[in-house]
Formats: sequence, structure tokens, C-alpha cells
Amino acid sequence: MIPLLETHSLGRDFPGVRALHDASIKLRAGAVHVLAGENGAGKSTLVKLVTGTDTPTVGSISINGQNAGVRSKLFDLIAYVPQELGLFPHMSVAENLLLPFRSQQVYVSPAALAKEALSYLKKFGIEASPYDLVRNISVPDQQLLQIARASTNADMKVLILDEPTSSLTPVEVGRVFKVVRDLKAEGIAVVFISHKMDEVFDIGDDYTVLRNGEVIETGKLAQTDADGLIRAMSGGDLKKRDAGMAPVQRQGAPVLEVKNLTGPMFHDVTFALQPGEILGFAGLVGAGRSEVMQTIFGFRKALAGTVDVHGQNWPLGDTTASVRGGMLYLSEERKHHGIFPQLSLRENVGLSILDLTRSPLGIDARKERRQVEAIRADYDIRTDTIDKRISLLSGGNQQKAIIGRAMATRPRILIFDEPTKGIDVRTKSEIYAIMRKLAADGVGILLVSSEVEELLACSTRIIAMHSGRITGTFSIEDASADRVISAIFGSEEQYD
Repeated sequence: MIPLLETHSLGRDFPGVRALHDASIKLRAGAVHVLAGENGAGKSTLVKLVTGTDTPTVGSISINGQNAGVRSKLFDLIAYVPQELGLFPHMSVAENLLLPFRSQQVYVSPAALAKEALSYLKKFGIEASPYDLVRNISVPDQQLLQIARASTNADMKVLILDEPTSSLTPVEVGRVFKVVRDLKAEGIAVVFISHKMDEVFDIGDDYTVLRNGEVIETGKLAQTDADGLIRAMSGGDLKKRDAGMAPVQRQGAPVLEVKNLTGPMFHDVTFALQPGEILGFAGLVGAGRSEVMQTIFGFRKALAGTVDVHGQNWPLGDTTASVRGGMLYLSEERKHHGIFPQLSLRENVGLSILDLTRSPLGIDARKERRQVEAIRADYDIRTDTIDKRISLLSGGNQQKAIIGRAMATRPRILIFDEPTKGIDVRTKSEIYAIMRKLAADGVGILLVSSEVEELLACSTRIIAMHSGRITGTFSIEDASADRVISAIFGSEEQYD
């Protein structure tokens, strides 16, 4: 039988990064194909290619036995439901369900939309009226509505579900799975992306594991188990530590103590950070790691709990106080939160070191240039001139500029949120070396990373989070990829 969708040695390269390499998969009609892998493994890149939203660098895609590169209309047979809810909250259920596919019609009456929508609501078990505003229906009904909306495409042969149960209870997951099984019975090929092992084995038939942009393993789920999948995703027991990365651990009072911190996305988080320590945080998307860091720094409001810095109670919800007190947060979204893309490297750095360049008449331009040139040299920021627009620098050089700018203010605590996201291997090693040097100088570092190998290479301890809670604390001597990944999937272990 011809696969509904097949990729042939698919690859996608970006400047300095190979996102996908030699990826070949086959999707069978009437089967659920699980796409597994850690964050950054290449799943999203593969999805973009098979849905036609991006173009492969090499390789080809066949849909229904035909080359989609020649007949782009074939991509209309592929439906995709993203992890994030993409509905219009101020429009009705029926409008969200059907209007995206009625764009050529001048007017469709609400009554006609409601009548047509009823059959979909019944089929997909959506407990809402066609006239209800989407903002007023439950999250599981919104999730089912997204699936139903994708299914209004009468030509659909393949449905891709990206973490469709990430915010659902077990009962609500059952409702989604009933819909998936019904679609499977109709001959639809379903791609199921999830990090929840119990759900993977409950709903899946076939599987493909991606790691570092490559297909590592493919087969029948009935012929493997959760431990086998985790080993394939992690590469087995990875090297616990690169000896050259060991940061200095210092004894004495903690530089930071977090006690029972609770927010909308996390609950009862407690830990301490020593001066000169790199404390890693592992977890999946939505685990609550970034939300914890943003609450400590002051971007988000805490619901409960306390934070102490050097034994003094820390004001929560005040980013200005955090910066003045020597705490800095380096966001994973550097293009949105870390740089001013239309300004030069000099201006981006200069704005953060005004205390070092100010004169009675304003900014001393010569002093500013000296300071920025020194940072450029110290952090090996590769550019022909500091007057080049920072958005024209590579992602790695942008990140080094952000770190250099931060260190000019002499912080005591640095929060790195995905510091090597989208950065090539060579520059990653340079940023690891920078973190090691900062730790050796006594700076306390909180490191959020989706790459377990990175955490094992850089951290003195690792804390794993799942669904807003700490599920594992590991000293680096006892940490392994299998143990950390098991904890981020919800298995609670303590190896501290």
C-alpha cells in the first residue's frame, strides 16, 4: 500500500545550523504515527516541511504517491493543529469552526453556520453551542474545536496534532483520543507529537524518534517500551560531564534562596543557589521553568512564597529593583526581549552601560566606543565594526553581546533562559566557556535549557520540572540523561 505521506532524505539547513538531516519517514493510512524527540530534535522543522510552510534544502516529499514539490496543491491534504490555541476568542464556535474556509463567500448567515456546525460539534464531542463565544467554552472544548476545524477540510488525508493534550486532564484526554480513534477508523493518518509516555503508548501505532535533526529510530510501538524510547531520544547514558566544563562550587551562604514560590504556571518551588554555582533547570515546554525565572526576576507576579538574596528578602514583581540589586535575566527570545534590532551593536551595548559612559555634557562618545570595543574583544563578538546593526550579526554573536553587556553591570546572579537556542555548535562551546568563567568569578547562575546534554555538561546540579512542579533534584555526580528525562516526564526522583 502506498503511504499517504513519505519523506525522502529530507534536510533543512539554516545559516550555521543544520536543523534536519536525511529524514525519511512513512505515514500509513488508518494509523497513529508518534513523532518523538526532545525539544530541538527537529520535530517542528519536519512539520513545517511536510505542511508546505517551509521548503527543504534537500530531499523530497510524496503525498498520496505524488511529488509535492511538483504539485504544491497536494499540501492541502495535510492538516495541522498547533500546540498553542489559535482560535478567535471573541467570535462564536461556529464562526471559528467554519469561517476560515468560507473566505470567498461575501456573506454567510449565523443560522446557516450554526446548522452546519452542529454536525461537527456532535462528531467531535464538543460540549458547546454553535453560538457560544469561544472565550466562554472550556480549554478541552477549544482543543477539540481546533481539531474539528482542521477536519472541515474534506480533502484531509493526514492530521498532525502537536501536543494536543498538554493542558488537559485524563478525562479530557480521553475525549481527544476518542476523536483520534474515530479519524483513524476513517483511514486518516494521524501524526501525534507528545512528551507523555503513557499517552504515546495508549494511542500510537508507529513511531519515529528524532535527535539532533536526524531520524534515530523508527518502528512499531508494540515492539518497544517507554525506556527504549527515552534511550533513543537521549542517546542512552550520555557523558555526565565534559571535564573542561566543571564550574567552581563555593561553600558558604546561598546567594539566592527560593521558598515555596507559587505562580499561575507553577507551584511550591523551593531551591537555593550558591555563589559560583550553575544550577540547571530541565523540563519540557510548558513545565514552568521560564515562568519561575521570570517571577524571581520580577516580570511576573507571585501568588505565594518568598525569595531571599544574600539573606535579605527580595522584592518580587519589581524588575528595576532586580537590576539595581545585581540580578539579570537573559531571555530566550533575544530578538524580542534582548536586543534593539534596528540599532547598532554599539548602541545596544551602550544603552546598558550609561553609568560607565556618562559625562556632564551627556554620553562621552569616545568612552562609549572604548567600553564597547573592550566588551567586543573580551567576548569575541565577531563583526567588522561595532557600528553594524546588531540584527545583522549571527545569533551566537548577538547572544555574546547580550552577555557582555550584562556583565558590564557586574551582576551577582545571572538567569540564562535557553542561552544557546538556535546557535551553532562552535558558538555554543564558547558560551559554555563564558558561563564557566562567570561561575569561577563567583556569579551564581540559573540555567534553563531544553537540551539535557547541555545541562549535564554545564551544571553543578540539575532540577527537573514537570507540570509546574519539581520532580527531580540531581547532583551532577548522580545525574544521567535517562534519569533527568524520566523526571521531566513526571517520574519523581531525588539524587541530590
